[in-house]
Amino acid sequence: MTPDLSFEQAASGIVCGVDEVGRGPWAGPLVAAAVVLDRTDIPEGIRDSKTLTERRRTAIAALLHETAACGIGMVEASELDRIGLTAANDLAMARAVAALPVKPDFALTDGKRAPAGMPCPARPVVKGDGKSLSIAAASIVAKVHRDALMTALALRHPGYAWETNKGYGTRAHAEGLAKLGITCEHRRCFRPVRELISEENSIDH
Repeated sequence: MTPDLSFEQAASGIVCGVDEVGRGPWAGPLVAAAVVLDRTDIPEGIRDSKTLTERRRTAIAALLHETAACGIGMVEASELDRIGLTAANDLAMARAVAALPVKPDFALTDGKRAPAGMPCPARPVVKGDGKSLSIAAASIVAKVHRDALMTALALRHPGYAWETNKGYGTRAHAEGLAKLGITCEHRRCFRPVRELISEENSIDH
C-alpha cells in the first residue's frame, strides 16, 4: 500500500501526522514526530520508515525539515520508567504536536487509539504509516532523529553496540549489559534490565 493524502483531505484545517519510534528498545528515549506537509511541495518517496534504507530515510528527513513543519517530542528512559510505556507514548506524541511551529487543527496518529492529552483533536489510523503521507513523513523524521541520538549515546556509553542496534535487545546489547551493567539510558522497567538489577541486588545481599 502506498500512502496518500486521503485522510488529510477528509479533515479540515491544518492537519499533522504523528508517529513514534522506540517503544521496544531496552535503552534510549521514546521519540515521536509530528509533521504538517506543504501539499504543494511534498518530497518524493515518502513511505513507512521501516521500508526505506537508512540513506533514503536520512535524505527524505532532510527534505522534510526544509519543506514541512516538523515537531519532535521525547520521553527519556527515566521518565518512561516512572509513567509506563503507554503513557510515555501518548506524552511523546503530545509533545511532538506541541513542538510544531504551526498550531494544527487536527492530528492523524499512527495506532489503534488516539493518544491522551493531545493539544488538538486526533484520529487514530491503524498502520497509518502505510496509509497517510503525513504519518509516514512523521515516521521518517522520528526514526532519523532517534537513530542519530542513539549513535551519539553510543559514544558516551560504548560497549552496547547502540550505534548499530539503536538500543534494541540484540545479542551484542545483552552481552554489553552482562559485562558492563546498566547505564542511565537503560529502561529499568523492561524485563532484561529489571532482571539484571534483581541479580545484582541478590549478589549484594
